[in-house]
Parts: sequence; structure tokens; C-alpha cells
Amino acid sequence: MVKRDLVNGIDSTDLTEGQIVAAKVNGTDVVLVRHEGRVCALSGMCTHLKAPLSEGILVDGTIRCPWHHARFDVATGEAVGAPAFQPLAKFEVTEEDGVIRVGAPSSADIRVSNSSAPEMGQIVIVGAGAAGHACAEMLARHGAGASVTLISDEADAPYDRTFCSKQYLAGKADRDGMTLPTMDGVTLHTGVRVAAIMREDKKVAFDDGVTLPYDTLILATGAEPLSPDFYGAERNDVYVVRTVSDADHLITASTQATRAIVVGSSYIGLEVAASLIARGLEVSVISDTELPLQKTAGNEVGVMVRDLHRAKGVTFYADRHVARWDGSVATLDDGTRVEGELIVAGIGVTPRLELAQAAGLLLAEKADGGGVQVDDHLRTSDAAIHAIGDIASSPDRRLGRSIRVEHWVVAQRMGQWLARHLLGQVSAGYDDAPFFWSSHYDLSLRYVGHVASPEDRIVEGDVSAQDFAVHFKESGREQALLTARRDRLSLEREQEWEKR
Repeated sequence: MVKRDLVNGIDSTDLTEGQIVAAKVNGTDVVLVRHEGRVCALSGMCTHLKAPLSEGILVDGTIRCPWHHARFDVATGEAVGAPAFQPLAKFEVTEEDGVIRVGAPSSADIRVSNSSAPEMGQIVIVGAGAAGHACAEMLARHGAGASVTLISDEADAPYDRTFCSKQYLAGKADRDGMTLPTMDGVTLHTGVRVAAIMREDKKVAFDDGVTLPYDTLILATGAEPLSPDFYGAERNDVYVVRTVSDADHLITASTQATRAIVVGSSYIGLEVAASLIARGLEVSVISDTELPLQKTAGNEVGVMVRDLHRAKGVTFYADRHVARWDGSVATLDDGTRVEGELIVAGIGVTPRLELAQAAGLLLAEKADGGGVQVDDHLRTSDAAIHAIGDIASSPDRRLGRSIRVEHWVVAQRMGQWLARHLLGQVSAGYDDAPFFWSSHYDLSLRYVGHVASPEDRIVEGDVSAQDFAVHFKESGREQALLTARRDRLSLEREQEWEKR
């Protein structure tokens, strides 16, 4: 896309209502937008991972990022939808005599709402992952930080967990690059564990017996990796990747190894494989399916992804299980021997429900995905307790049933919606379309929506050329879309489903 130089301005007729124009101001990328007759100029790169916003779309006064679907208010630059948190720079704009001119960045900081927060009592959030942090950050952003206590059983301050299997593990980002924004006024407790919920007294109890009262309790306890069950799985050279500490241990081990074995060909397993390839290791993937991603993306995408990883040096063992691991050889169920110096298990996660279950909260049936059952306002069976993120089984009106989704942005959006609900800014129920992305070398996949099975699908484009869209149906209706190099289509479908 050609970027207009705004030194001398542009003709007003070149910017129509709802249009995004890519431009430059003194060498800085800018996007121009006309919304409800007003011209706005904002920095042109998403503050999450620098995607070009000129390739995004405008929806209800927000500009949406083409890569990871972050959302920014076009009038103020505020990041109103995760995974971005930092606002866009806003530039001074004049429109006179049929010419639009853009000046210096605006000195007035109107990008973040400064409205006074309503009285909400004490809000306690258990879990500082995607959902818990996003909820606390949004409350703090709108002046309610002093009412919030955020509790994490990890020693680290909140960080972007998606980096653990991607950029950080691959050596392309450091710890500072993973850090999530601070939360003004929020009381943060790290390295402590909530042992029980005392519902009648409206308190949580810590391991040491100390209690903390709440008016509103938010459970964002997330999920934990499934442990493999092969012989030798308890060895200290068998790893999982969920936390930054997990990633650190694996990075240390990888510096002393030349060959690694990844168990599982899901998104997380393949991301780990790609990251270990980037670190120079030989990688074998043991898959319990014929093709990677087969259970979520279908055969066509599975073949393409397998061939991509093979071209990078990954060896696949399909339809196999590890039976035994002795520290140097993994023996598979058919007797095949695979040499390696470490194993990484990427076989899925399970929601952390111990607190909710012990407190007697209503749980969803395992056949329906399990989790804590919530209504469309993310309330549990106890009106004073909400559940968000990986543990929440929430209604999806498009599907007509409740679903539990284990994706980073979904958890963040739940947390942000709940914060706005507590602030009195939204009244209709939570209804965002699920979205996630996955990176494999230079390939980026975007998935919006949700289906229980990929069987009913229509493939458009050239999957082998990594330019395609796969449309998934459930009960005869399109409910999910997987794309590569079709970012605008992914954004447009997300918008359609949220309005449907």
C-alpha cells in the first residue's frame, strides 16, 4: 500500500467516511480516518506487535489490527481491545479549504478514560494471567485500581504467556519484551496461593491461614498442562511449556542438547518445535494423529503444516505414542526408537478448578468441555463470584450452547468486558467472537469463531501456497474461519459474527 506524504496535506475528497488512508508525517507511519465527519490521525503501527493498521478495518468507531485483532478508539487512540494495551499516538489535524493537514503528535493526553469509577467495594482477582491481568488493568485504567487486589501464585509480575512457546523460547524476545502493563493503584500479590473460598464470609484464605475479604471475587485461575503418562515421564528431562519459568528451564536444557522430542502436534506443540528449530536443535514430533492440527483444522491444513515443519528439519512420527523414555531414547508403542536428550510434552491443558469445586460452584459437564458454568455476564452460581478465562464455560449465542475456550485473547477480552461491566459501562452480555493466532516460522494462522469439529468444512484458495480460507460449519451454519494471508476476511467475519 502506497503511503501518502502529508507534508503538504491531501485533498479532503481523498478521505471518505469509514476509509483508512496510509500516510507518513516526517517519516512516521500514520493512518488517517474520517469517522462521523471528523478526521482523525493516529500512529500507523499497532502497539502490540507493530502490525500495519492501514490493512485493518473500521468497526463502530474502532480500528482493528489485521494481525491479532487488537482494537483502538479512532477518536482518542485508546487501546480498547486486547492484545494491545498501549494507546496509539494521536496527531493534530486541520481541515481547511478542502485540504487535510496533519501536524505534530497531540500534547493533550486524552487517550485513556479519566472518568471517576463507581463505588464497587473490594474486588479480589485470583489469577494474574491473561484474564486476571486484563480485568485489573482495565479497572485501573478507569480509576478503580485502589479497589482491586490481584493474586498470583507465580513469582513473576504479569507477562504475555504466548511468548513462552514462541518469541521467548525461540530467542527472539527477552523477558522485558514479555512484560504486561502495570496497573495503577492495584495491590499485586505474587508467589502466594489462595487455598480456599469462604463464601458465607465473603473471604479468601491463603495457605498460611491469612484471609482477605471481598465484595466481588473474580476467578481467573487458568489452566495447567496435562502430564504425559508414559514410563519415565517423571524424569527431570521431561518438560512442559506454560509459564516463563517452564520456558527458562527448557531454554537452559536446550543449550546443552542437540536433539529434542516434542510429544503432541497441537498448536502449542508445533510452536515449541519451531522455536527449538530456531535454537539449532534437531526436533522429532510424536503425534497421536495422522496429521498435525487434524482435530481442529482438518486434513488439508494438516498436510501443509506438516510439510512446512518437515522442510525446516522436523521429523514426524504419526499415529504413535511414547511408551517409554530413558533419557536418551523414546520407545514408541510400535517399538520405534527415537533418540533425543529431552522431551517436551504439548498434549493440552486442563482447567484449574480446585478452588471453584471446593467452594461448591456449579461446574459444566465434562462432555460439554467442563469448567465453571457462568451466565452471559460471567457470573457463577454465586452472584458475588465471576469466572473468566480458561476456566469459564460461557454461553455462545451463535452456537446456542456454552463453550469453554482456551485462548489468550479470549481470556483477555473476557477480563476487559467484565471490568467494563463492573464499571457500569456495558449492560448487554459478553458476546465477543473467539479468536486466536498461531505462528510457525513465517506462517501465521488466524482462527475466528468456534466449532466442535472440523469435519464440515469448505476450503478456498491454495493451502499448499499458504494462501487460503477454511470455512467451518456446525449444524449447517458457518461458525468458524481459519485463514492464512487473508487477514481482512478474518476481521470482517469476526465483525459479522459479533453483530449476528
